[in-house]
Amino acid sequence: MGVYQRAPLAFERGEGVRLYTAEGEAYLDCLAGIAVNALGHANPKLVRALEAQAEKLWHVSNIFTIPGQERLAKMLTEATFADVVFFGNSGAEAIECAIKTARKHHWANGNPERIDIIGFDGSFHGRTLAAVNASGNPSYLEGFGPRMPGFLQLPFGDLDAIRAAVVETTAAIILEPVQGEGGARAWPDATLKAIRQLCDETGTLLIYDEIQCGLGRTGTLFAYEWLEGAADPDIMAIAKALGGGFPVGACLATAHAANGMTPGSHGSTYGGNPLAMAVGIASVEELVKPELLAHVREVAGYFTQQLSGLRDRYPDVVVDVRGKGLLIGIKLATPNREFMQHARDQHLLIAGGGDNCVRLLPPLVLTLEEAREAVERFERACETARSKARAAA
Repeated sequence: MGVYQRAPLAFERGEGVRLYTAEGEAYLDCLAGIAVNALGHANPKLVRALEAQAEKLWHVSNIFTIPGQERLAKMLTEATFADVVFFGNSGAEAIECAIKTARKHHWANGNPERIDIIGFDGSFHGRTLAAVNASGNPSYLEGFGPRMPGFLQLPFGDLDAIRAAVVETTAAIILEPVQGEGGARAWPDATLKAIRQLCDETGTLLIYDEIQCGLGRTGTLFAYEWLEGAADPDIMAIAKALGGGFPVGACLATAHAANGMTPGSHGSTYGGNPLAMAVGIASVEELVKPELLAHVREVAGYFTQQLSGLRDRYPDVVVDVRGKGLLIGIKLATPNREFMQHARDQHLLIAGGGDNCVRLLPPLVLTLEEAREAVERFERACETARSKARAAA
């Protein structure tokens, strides 16, 4: 189906932070499959894990015990706020599970009227019907029927609006601690703490979507950890980097939040299959390493400094630098889609984003030297954008 606006560019192989066309042209990948290839392309540890498991067992039904699920779930719960985990195949499935978990929690506690999910403008939670209803981009709903009941969107960061919206039918508040597609907007710490307090006072569940900003992307294993326990979620959806390129997602929750998720209330044919679990285990073993997280913070600091310099030198191109860690948004004064092409002309791959932003989402293993190269190529794209704008004027 013609649902993608594809760039006329195809890759044959990848290695580390680079992708190669069939003709052998190399591109510096600061897109990483939209924050998926966190450990780079063809990471040897992930390749070995996949090959070893592929020779033993690919799939069995979830009616049987799958040891890899138990092992990966334990790794995730020991590293987070969560007590339990459900495995699916994607971020959208993790969001679906999060929404169902929140509503079923209230049903199980004698409050079936509590179904409303509060989301925010600029948010993106996936492409299933429930996920696009929870998201803050109306265009994704066009042509798919009326908006589902039980979902509402509020202005990003408007604490007064949030307080007014939480009523007796509210089940949960869902947000990305750092928005991805919405333009790399990070929620202020004070606002997240206030939302957590409001949820505690009203019995509302707090859902974090850390599909893009989680698993090391911001310099901590999960973005909520920057608040040091002051705004932990009740439920969290993760995916992308969890499999390093292999399709796997997960919904994490406290035992209290998940008390309605009893046998038969949810399920998946492929979710948590042995292949995905083997790769997920290998991926998380790397992502939790303190030295990797420290490296992310170092490289992110370099990017912030250098991109701020570009903003000063190219104010007619770069308006703002935002985000957290290696989820970097650059708001532009020129059309972002055109700028992405300018970057591709420099053999630099970057992502688009809302609010006329482009995003840098490189593999977390990007070196400082490779970051320096990325900035140089980005600056050349800025020069191209400036020249084109002046010629048009």
